[in-house]
Amino acid sequence: MAGRRILYIGGTGAISTSCVARSLARGDEVTVLNRGTGRRPIAEGAESVIGDIREPRSVRDALGDREFDAVAEFTAFTPEHVRTDLDLFGGRTGQYVFISSASAYQKPPRRLPITESTPLRNPFWQYARDKIACEDLLVAAYRERGLPITIVRPSHTYDHTLFPNRGGWTDVVRLRAGKPVVIHGDGTSLWTLTHSDDFAVAFAALLANPLTIGEAFTITGDHVPTWNQIYSWLAEAAGAASPEFVHIASETIARIDPDQGPSLLGDKAHSAVFDNAKITALVPEFRTTITFDEGARRLIEHYDSHPDAQRFDPEGDAMTDRLIAAAGPDAAAARFAEPEG
Repeated sequence: MAGRRILYIGGTGAISTSCVARSLARGDEVTVLNRGTGRRPIAEGAESVIGDIREPRSVRDALGDREFDAVAEFTAFTPEHVRTDLDLFGGRTGQYVFISSASAYQKPPRRLPITESTPLRNPFWQYARDKIACEDLLVAAYRERGLPITIVRPSHTYDHTLFPNRGGWTDVVRLRAGKPVVIHGDGTSLWTLTHSDDFAVAFAALLANPLTIGEAFTITGDHVPTWNQIYSWLAEAAGAASPEFVHIASETIARIDPDQGPSLLGDKAHSAVFDNAKITALVPEFRTTITFDEGARRLIEHYDSHPDAQRFDPEGDAMTDRLIAAAGPDAAAARFAEPEG
């Protein structure tokens, strides 16, 4: 499998950066196509090609008539994006890999664990519905004309720069100042977290693999802490000895903070536990090696050593105070519950 020609569209995001590095480590010939404006450098050893995937002519000018064994698309979010890709790469790649989302799975889930056969339906979140529409388009193209597609559904994937909590760095500032932070629900729902380095092990092995054509794969790993554990590990890494957590119903948060509502009610409010048997059967080396107790330490270490990356959000901070005040005395009493983990 060495020497495969892989085109990454994107290649500098929290997930794709690790995937590019993994492909290079496997000996692939990696080309990264993006606008050249990402905040992360392209991995050493990868070829950088400047082009805007939303401007097809710029991509044609940048790539000419080159062909690839696999095209990994990390920046398509709507059917229009996918149609553009198919016009650009149809007939010139042995595989088109679409990054969908585990948020596309049925919400709320009727049974756990979630598998690749779980229905795709999310009435709460337009982002998830758009991903489903993209999948429908690709599956139809595979069935009707044999387009070599593979669909990948990550769940909550993070790295040393991407916080999984609602408030991001602002929550860290609050924790260090002894101020309470909000956890949705009672904090006991289960949430799968996957470090991008672990995700990349499975993803890179799918590329240019004929056994993956026409298939969909969930890639999440088996690290399933509660939200109370997630916030407790974050507080511990931040050095907050006695963190205060306020538990507020997801529906209340969505009502008071409508911007958070779709992703909360359409994803994080529900326990998310996945069966990874399909991907591990194909990629036996895939497993969870980085749990969030370690992931939280890496996040805090990165942000403490990069003050320029620290983004305190005054509006988000004020919204947290507003949520706590609106939730009333029942939520306030939960501040002093012993955090789990």
